[in-house]
Amino acid sequence: MEDTARWSLVTAIAPIAWGTNYFVTHEWLPTGHPLYGAVFRALPAGLALQAIARRRPHGPWWWRSLILGVCNMGAFFALIYLAAQLLPVSVASTIMSAAPLTMALFGWALLAERPTTLVLTGAAAGIAGVCLLLGTSGTAVDLKGVAASVAALTMSSFGYVFTKKWRSPESPLATTAWQLIAGGLVLIPFAITLEGSPPVLDGRALLGFLYVDLVATALAFTAWFTGLRHLPAATVGLIGLLNPVTGVLLGLLFSGETLSGEQLAGLGLVLSGITLSQLRAPSQRALSGHRRH
Repeated sequence: MEDTARWSLVTAIAPIAWGTNYFVTHEWLPTGHPLYGAVFRALPAGLALQAIARRRPHGPWWWRSLILGVCNMGAFFALIYLAAQLLPVSVASTIMSAAPLTMALFGWALLAERPTTLVLTGAAAGIAGVCLLLGTSGTAVDLKGVAASVAALTMSSFGYVFTKKWRSPESPLATTAWQLIAGGLVLIPFAITLEGSPPVLDGRALLGFLYVDLVATALAFTAWFTGLRHLPAATVGLIGLLNPVTGVLLGLLFSGETLSGEQLAGLGLVLSGITLSQLRAPSQRALSGHRRH
C-alpha cells in the first residue's frame, strides 16, 4: 500500500501539470496552428530530456519509439488541439474522462491486468464526478470534434498500455525523450504542408512554450511513464482524472468564482474514485501478506 501511494503521488504530477497546460495554452500560446503547436511542444521537450539521459534507442526500440511517439505525443497533441477548437472544454474533457475504462480494457487485453471491482467502481465514480464538475453544454456538438477526442482517447490509451507492455530496460527519462522526439519529427512535414510557415512567437508565447515544454510535457510524461512501470494501467488512468479537476480549480482561482454544490459533489466523486483505485481487495492483501512471510 505504501509503494502504491508513493508511485501514485509521482504519477499525479502528470495530470496536475496537464491541467495547468489548458490555462497556459489558452492565455499565452498562438491559436490556429495545432500542428506547429504540437511540434513546438514535443520536439524541444524531447531534446531537453535526451540531453539529460544521453541514451539512444537500440534494437526494436527504434521502431517502437516511432509508434509510441505518434500515439502518445505527435498525433495525440494535434488531435487534442483540434478537439479543443471544435468542442466546449466540458464536452472534450468529459470524453477524455473515459480514459480509466479504456486503459483498463487495453490493460486487460494486452497485459492480462484484470481490473478489480474496486477499480471499476472507482472509474465509474470518477467519470460521473467529471461530468458533474464540468457540466454539459447546451450548444450543438461538432461531430468532427467528438471524433478527434475519441481518436485521441483511443490512441493514447493504446500507446500508454503498449509503453508498459514493451517495458524498456532504459529509464523512463530516456524512453520519454525518444517518444517526444519521434512524435515531433513526424509532425514537421504535415505542419509545413498544411499550415505553411510557423507562427511568429513573441516573448509571452516563448515563456508559455517554455513552461509547456519543461513542466507540462517533459516532467509530466516522465512522471506518467514512471507510474505506468509500477502501477496497473487502470489505476494510472484513474489518477489522470486530476487533469480536468486541476483545470476547473485553476479557472475558479483566476475567475474569482466558487464551486457550486453540484461541482463539489463531482469533485468528491473524482477523489473517491481515485482513492478506490489505491485499495486492494482482502484476498489481495492476504496474498501479499503470505508472500512476505
